[in-house]
Amino acid sequence: MRTQQAGVQFHFCARGLVALSGIAIWTILLASGGKVVGAQAPAPAAATPAPSQSAAPAPATPAAGTQDFTGTWQGTLTPPNAQHGTRFVIKIAKTSAGAYSATLFNADQAGRPLPFNTVTVQGNGVKITATGIGGFDGKLSADGNTMDGSMTLGPAPVPLTLTRATPDTAWAIPEPLKPMAADANPSFDVVTVKPSAPGARGKGFGMRGRHFTTLNTNMNDLIAFAYGLHSKQIIGAPDWFGTDLFDLDGVPDVEGQPSLKQMESMVAKMLPDRFQLKFHHEQRELSVYIISVASGGPKMAKTTSGPNDPQGFGFRGLGDLIVRNLSMPEFATWMQSGVMDKPVVDHTGLTDKYDFALKWTPDDSQFAQFRGVNNPVTPPPAGDNPNAPPSLYTAVQETLGLKIEAGKAMDDVLVIDHVEKPSPN
Repeated sequence: MRTQQAGVQFHFCARGLVALSGIAIWTILLASGGKVVGAQAPAPAAATPAPSQSAAPAPATPAAGTQDFTGTWQGTLTPPNAQHGTRFVIKIAKTSAGAYSATLFNADQAGRPLPFNTVTVQGNGVKITATGIGGFDGKLSADGNTMDGSMTLGPAPVPLTLTRATPDTAWAIPEPLKPMAADANPSFDVVTVKPSAPGARGKGFGMRGRHFTTLNTNMNDLIAFAYGLHSKQIIGAPDWFGTDLFDLDGVPDVEGQPSLKQMESMVAKMLPDRFQLKFHHEQRELSVYIISVASGGPKMAKTTSGPNDPQGFGFRGLGDLIVRNLSMPEFATWMQSGVMDKPVVDHTGLTDKYDFALKWTPDDSQFAQFRGVNNPVTPPPAGDNPNAPPSLYTAVQETLGLKIEAGKAMDDVLVIDHVEKPSPN
């Protein structure tokens, strides 16, 4: 999913539609919608599953003679070429044992806080990190009121100065929206559909407060999101399905934060209204990728998230994936929409939800959905780099204990009977 928050590209991506912004991973953990695929979600070492967002931070014991870092720190992170920044707040505290702990908040977007996993303090320097995501590295000024450093949320660090806040200067942190009732069946109360701005970077879907938004999404993307299909499962579509790009901005007609399924339902109801879409379903044998359990069994960590906690599927770079609170059918659906060149079906039989990270070197068949939409990130070639990650198929087996293999399977297809381009509003 995705949105643009205060000039900084926060890309949320559900159903695997991955945005490509340098700091989008924070939307996975801090966005109120939570069902997020941010561009550029990081991954820890291959054999180590990423911790869930609810994992408690590991406090660090300050070294003797260090300055006091406790308090509320705030600063605006402005990536290169962005017109505006996003306000972040880091609260640093000490435990009863005198160790430091830290928590990150987004002051511009309602969502859950992110507890940092490690806080390392040495002299006037502090390094605060969330495993597999990034963090802040800075130095405390002589007067103890500012920290100059950088925040790493993507491929490169971005300069960030944090100022110690007082009760009078502290930024208000938005309260997370309450979840929409599980039995609610929302529609869009109002929704705008506009052609995407030429040159706009990124791609995806998401929630910004009460607003469901998309960027650079074509009709194939919208149908894939609404019905969980790969573009190759859409039959009889006109050429403009894959070329014309649209931005959506809509507000649900039911109070609360919609779940992923409720977001999908809203888009599914919008398509016949705004695009005059009519279709029917058929079953056909298709070339697919099949996910199954490798010998030795799965290696992923079962999520510690609750049943209503946010989900995440995001990239820090193409082939650098982090997953939060997803089932295997959900993982398969997101992979087919955002990564693979054919539909993906789940044959694992696994029923739990998982947290994990996966890093691989993409081949030319992967991430085709994001070429041609002004994305600043391209799949890195392995070349002769001996440290390059393995292929997706090797990484999935070594890291997750799964297999992805090409095969044939009966699958659902959506046959277009009628469709029209929407009138912009």
